[in-house]
Amino acid sequence: MKQRRVGSTDLSISEIGFGCGSNAGLMVSGEHAEQLRVIERALECGITYFDNAPDYGAGAAEINLGRVLRELDAEPVINTKVEIRAENLGNIAGHIVRSVEDSLRRLNRVSVDIVQIHNGPVATKPVMEGEYYATLWAEDYYRPDGVLEGVNAILRQGKARCAGFVCRGNDSNEVRQLLDTGLFHMVNVPYTLLNPTAGYLGPKKLDVRPDYGNVISVAEAAGCGIAVFSPLAGGLLTDAILNGQQTHPLARKKNIEVLEAKGALHKAREFQALAARENVALVELAYRFVLSNTSVSTLLGGITAAEQLNAAAAASTAGPLSHNLITEIEAIWHS
Repeated sequence: MKQRRVGSTDLSISEIGFGCGSNAGLMVSGEHAEQLRVIERALECGITYFDNAPDYGAGAAEINLGRVLRELDAEPVINTKVEIRAENLGNIAGHIVRSVEDSLRRLNRVSVDIVQIHNGPVATKPVMEGEYYATLWAEDYYRPDGVLEGVNAILRQGKARCAGFVCRGNDSNEVRQLLDTGLFHMVNVPYTLLNPTAGYLGPKKLDVRPDYGNVISVAEAAGCGIAVFSPLAGGLLTDAILNGQQTHPLARKKNIEVLEAKGALHKAREFQALAARENVALVELAYRFVLSNTSVSTLLGGITAAEQLNAAAAASTAGPLSHNLITEIEAIWHS
């Protein structure tokens, strides 16, 4: 597995990382023996980066990852996150410190390499009720007892080596301003064959939402690394979903009938046909498209089974897509 540097830091990680989220399901609800088998195989393949969060199974994914890594006596690079909800707005900085300390206990670590804010910054104050944490008003990053204060605290205390945050789209100005602080060195963002706007200035005939505003280039200019999550568009770029099946019993279920009715699978099938013509798996095509962008630090595969690691290894081994193939992909966007 090839390694890539995280922005301007001295941290290098595998160009394909291991996503521990609920979409894949393994680290949330899988059997311990299977978790152990899959992670051991991932480490053998050269995967050195594991992406986690307290929200994944209400802490279960962190507990399970910590237990497995302890049994394997392995210390890969770990990223975890902090979710900020309405109940935390009174003292965001204090919540960040407490959340990271809780994550460290679950992971059985004294520190982690990266901590990210799981809320994407937005210009307009969102309505935050119950368990909602997708976005956070940009002002809450900068105010007293806000995000920047909390992030500075965990870095100063040595609980994390680097910090970052998640992009949710239509937020390029807010992202740029946060990167200008110099505090953040990893941004998580979707970047797929179906919505490439994080790495392109919106292809004119490709009507997709949200628009990620070429944020990968913005991050690179700021010396910030990029982790691409949901590289398969939540499973849409898999042969299983396109053939009317679920991807795995542990994975989050898709309502294929609704996706068909909305036309969400039409463009994905065009890429499936292109992959077939090139005699590669659709997943490999999707992964290699992401990895063809040299500004991407790592692609987060939602790994549910050891067999899925084969596509990851094949994509890393095969390297970037050819110029001609990129041109064919762009033609599908514009069709």
